Amino acid sequence: MSLAVGATVRIKSMAPLGHIRTPHYLRGKTGVVERVLGPFNNPEQLAYMVPASPRTLYRVRFEMGHIWPDAEAPQDTLDAEIYEHWIDQDAP
Repeated sequence: MSLAVGATVRIKSMAPLGHIRTPHYLRGKTGVVERVLGPFNNPEQLAYMVPASPRTLYRVRFEMGHIWPDAEAPQDTLDAEIYEHWIDQDAP
């Protein structure tokens, strides 16, 4: 998967067991790629000391109002670093 800056993405709604790097409150939410950070070894595998494949890491920007409907400042944003395997390829 290769996403460009400005691409709209949706975070997968998965709930796997174990070491997870994607915040629960972002799962199923839509954001915009703010920056491509490049490939890094998958920390979800490294946590168990198994060989880790490289995964592209993206910085994704979310509007607070899309994360929390009752946000005090819904236009404010939150940036999160999300690995490619958490990004839905069929996002809007």
